Amino acid sequence: MRLKPDEVAAIKNAAAETFGESAVVRLFGSRIDDTERGGDIDLHIEVDAVADEGRARGLFEDRLFQRIDPQKVDVVLTIRGGTPHGFERIAYRDGIVL
Repeated sequence: MRLKPDEVAAIKNAAAETFGESAVVRLFGSRIDDTERGGDIDLHIEVDAVADEGRARGLFEDRLFQRIDPQKVDVVLTIRGGTPHGFERIAYRDGIVL
């Protein structure tokens, strides 16, 4: 996994502050492969509910970038208990829970 410990902590803390302690964060995509280089930080965040997904996503990124240097982060939000599609399936299958 190509994230530093402080980046993992920042991601987990920003997710907990934004979505609550029950949020589950998974890293997926190229950053899970130690042999790769570069790449976006692809995050799958499983939550109980979100009133305004766009606002919540922006708030999460604001909180995250107060802790780490701004960089390209892709966030896939999933409501717990829903049927996974597309990138959600990939994240559940290949992702690493942070």
